[in-house]
Amino acid sequence: MSGFRIGSMAVGLLVLMAAGCQNKVADENKRLWQQNRELQARLSESEARLRSAPDPNQLASMQQEIAARDQKIAELEASLRAPTANSDPGIAGIETSYDPAAGTMTVDLPGDVLFDSGKATLKESSKATLNKIVSALKSDYAGKQVYVDGHTDSDPINKTKGQWEDNLDLSANRAMAVARYLTSQGIDADIVAIRGFGEHHPKGNKAQSRRVEIVVQVK
Repeated sequence: MSGFRIGSMAVGLLVLMAAGCQNKVADENKRLWQQNRELQARLSESEARLRSAPDPNQLASMQQEIAARDQKIAELEASLRAPTANSDPGIAGIETSYDPAAGTMTVDLPGDVLFDSGKATLKESSKATLNKIVSALKSDYAGKQVYVDGHTDSDPINKTKGQWEDNLDLSANRAMAVARYLTSQGIDADIVAIRGFGEHHPKGNKAQSRRVEIVVQVK
């Protein structure tokens, strides 16, 4: 399958999730901004008290308080300019999951977002989301191994059974379609592996089982 490595039992596909869920870095930044605003307000109060305080001891104490708060604000602003050290890998605006034991980040995209029923041709509407993933792979995970995993439900193929041997064949071709799109947008084909799992890795229900997963080896 031109330029892609194929796993032994399975042939690979990339995951994508249309639901936009806040990632941990965004949550942390929001919390830090809130602390920053609170400290700025308290700093303004302290400065006002400092201007009206006649007691030299009180002046010295308030000057120390202001200096400490200035330092804290500087630390918070520095934290906002960089990702939180302990945050899990992710893609802004895309729902992902992280497996620290395996060192992999997974993007899960429902099959009906990418493809029509029984088809392995990408919908035009899916490409905007795939482009976000491509951008993140280039900027944040350049050179990292990428697996594109195709999955289906357990229903036998009816509408397009003339095109595919079985669900495994369909899942592999869907994975190939996503992988080809990634490489067409500049992702190195040497780091993209295609895996097809058919119905053998089901999720909670049939709709969830029909999916493509993009698994990035981040560690």
